[in-house]
Amino acid sequence: MKSAKERDSFLRGPKYLQVAERLRREIADGAWAPGTQLPVEKELAGTLAVSVNTLRRAVSELVDEGIVQRRQGAGTFVAPPGEAVAEEGEQPRSRRLVGVLVPSTTYYYPRVVDGIQRVLRDAGVGVLLASSKYDPALEREEVRAMVDSGVQGLLLVPNLHLLDDPQAHVDALHRLPVPHVLVERFPPAPAPDDPTTYVTTDHPGGVCLAVRHLRSLGHRRIGHLGRLRTGTADIVARGFDEAAELLGVEVVDGSVARQDHWTEEGITAYVRHCAEAGITAVFCHGDRDAAALVVAARRHGLSVPDAFAVVAYDDEVAEVGDVPLTAVSPPKEEVGALAAQLLLSRMESGPGAVSHRVRIQPRLIVRASCGAAPGG
Repeated sequence: MKSAKERDSFLRGPKYLQVAERLRREIADGAWAPGTQLPVEKELAGTLAVSVNTLRRAVSELVDEGIVQRRQGAGTFVAPPGEAVAEEGEQPRSRRLVGVLVPSTTYYYPRVVDGIQRVLRDAGVGVLLASSKYDPALEREEVRAMVDSGVQGLLLVPNLHLLDDPQAHVDALHRLPVPHVLVERFPPAPAPDDPTTYVTTDHPGGVCLAVRHLRSLGHRRIGHLGRLRTGTADIVARGFDEAAELLGVEVVDGSVARQDHWTEEGITAYVRHCAEAGITAVFCHGDRDAAALVVAARRHGLSVPDAFAVVAYDDEVAEVGDVPLTAVSPPKEEVGALAAQLLLSRMESGPGAVSHRVRIQPRLIVRASCGAAPGG
């Protein structure tokens, strides 16, 4: 610990050194785990009440000390642990390290990463976390960088929906020099003996839960408001079609609508069509679009849930808003935790590891937007 004299000297030192010391302490205290990306410069500078230039000089100090690493095009990350603490009298031993690649660190995947980190932390394994930002080129660079950094295994959420030949990409992953497990992704056109191990949410099962619930409340004409070109958009849309056929939903013209991005005007037009076509309930892929749908319906004079029921998919921000959303809640932490367990098993077993294909069914969280009693 610093003496009072040393602390006084520090406080009189350059501002960037004060910031570097604060970041150094917070990293040592576990504010950011090894492999975790630091907030973007503007956000972190605002939190610390300093200029971006001051922050950059402070971070450069930590880079020079090997505490953090700058990665081209990706950001700044807490450096992975180098050596685990050895027992007294033993030689230091290398700590095992797993690379985790997700498309985003701000939506959906933080809870998946929480499950991963919990299992790996309990196993004494370090985590090197990276984000592809939904960029296939950056994804390839990040995987290469993690392999080069010495990880012993990889947990990957590849951007298969953005590739011309996603199955070829999955096949190519088997040439990696370390074992890997896919998380919330699976081979789109696998051979019968495809060896890929994956853990994913059973999205069609979750959609069926939602549609079955709406049918049980008496809704027959049910719509689907969805997205295009997201990692799960097509799977969820197919799940709705299958559930509608299975459960006798009357799918009228215009009841199924999907866009790359829903504008306020687009959602308003969809609500108008629902009112004209007698559609009394909508299954919506995405909490934010579902919340906007509720607002548009009420502006159109449709009370929610009495005249118009809404069920969302994702359960990220479904509880926020005047009308809390009934939502399908993917088992994000469970998916991450089980994927981490399977990867650890593959790391221990080597080339003879058994492949697993796991789909975990979501839960339906009943709130106010469907008209059923909460928790029903």
